[in-house]
Amino acid sequence: MISSSVAPRGFSIIKFLLTLVLLAGVLLAAGWWWSRRPLALPAGTSAVDIVVPQKATVRSVAQLVRDAGVAVRPELLSWYFRFSGKSSKLKAGSYELMAGDTPQILLDKLFEGKQSLRSVTIVDGWNIRQVRAAIADADDLKPSTQAMSDADLMSALGKPGVHPEGRFLPDTYSYAKGSSDVVVLKMAATALDKQLASAWEGRSSETMLKSATEALILASIIEKETGVPADRPEIGGVFNNRLRIGMRLQTDPTVIYGMGDTYKGKIYRSSLDTDTPYNTYTRAGLPPTPIAMPGKAALLAATQPANTKALYFVARGDGSSEFSPTLDAHNRAVNKYIRGQ
Repeated sequence: MISSSVAPRGFSIIKFLLTLVLLAGVLLAAGWWWSRRPLALPAGTSAVDIVVPQKATVRSVAQLVRDAGVAVRPELLSWYFRFSGKSSKLKAGSYELMAGDTPQILLDKLFEGKQSLRSVTIVDGWNIRQVRAAIADADDLKPSTQAMSDADLMSALGKPGVHPEGRFLPDTYSYAKGSSDVVVLKMAATALDKQLASAWEGRSSETMLKSATEALILASIIEKETGVPADRPEIGGVFNNRLRIGMRLQTDPTVIYGMGDTYKGKIYRSSLDTDTPYNTYTRAGLPPTPIAMPGKAALLAATQPANTKALYFVARGDGSSEFSPTLDAHNRAVNKYIRGQ
């Protein structure tokens, strides 16, 4: 027989436990609702930046959010991070909290490392001045190299003594907001190294190039000579043929590069006769350095040129080129496409 004093006590315990469960359920529901409510950004703003340093504590991350002007209690936010079970894996970086973002979205960004990204594009055929100008104009990119000379820049990239021309692969590069421009330039330089190594490893046995550096130089010339992408392998074939028989390359883009700032948009006979290290009318072989940034297709055209007998080519006027195996055929093409005869 159960005593009357025990029954009420047992009932009270059950009632207390039920109350705790109910309260926990209410708190969980409230937390779930709160975690999916948009955070209030400062008035008149659509986004705020949060830079999370390495080894930041959960509490400090929550305080960074509050310091950015977001109307949230840091202790509540840090509690939410801890309760999620992800607090030990929040990643450092530069983040952008957008209008409409919730604590849950913020947590996902920090946990998955979804940093606020920007991008900059290096265009096929650009020279180093154009690359550096694009980097200087890129959004939210720290200009760490802006005051450096080209030589100092290459040293900062771990390539002391290397000429910068041709050493950055044309592509679009994404970076975290607030990154140093060194990061982007290093990505482009590393990408070029990998692409050049791959092209050189897969080179044709017919190529006259003696090193990967020579391949890079020729690829830069092909890049500047190409009006239609499909012509690249044939142009590569022409230049390889000329190198094979010791014929001068006689390519205008190298002359223009050697003219530097004196080039004003036109090239004259006197320019072709003026000797510089880059004048392939007055000097045999390849110029001493690349003259532009070649893309992947140009690198492949240099190392895997078309099997052709052509030694000459001339622009047709529509971007494409007419290729000829003999000087007589070339002169006829010049008369047709340049002189209109």
